[in-house]
Amino acid sequence: MTVPTAYRDKIVDRQVGRNAELFAEAIGAIETPEQRYPYLRILISVLEQAHPEWNQAPQKDRHVAHIVFKMSRGQILMDETAEVVRLRDEERGQGRYDRD
Repeated sequence: MTVPTAYRDKIVDRQVGRNAELFAEAIGAIETPEQRYPYLRILISVLEQAHPEWNQAPQKDRHVAHIVFKMSRGQILMDETAEVVRLRDEERGQGRYDRD
């Protein structure tokens, strides 16, 4: 019996699991950032629910972006995810990012 490719590698983040990784890979296969945006928001929400401690992290946007980058196998760029995290937080009144 051969193991499917999706299950050969270690899980990047055990808190969210394999399905979230597969979702990240599927999002990465979508052509444009505009088309990925609603799905990326869902993935970020799943990550935030699995890691509520990140909500207080000073560089939450970069941390979430790094995990999404790894989960998507490099298909979703960190800057794209970080921007979506910042937008979500600003919408919820949690915006606290330094703009360098």
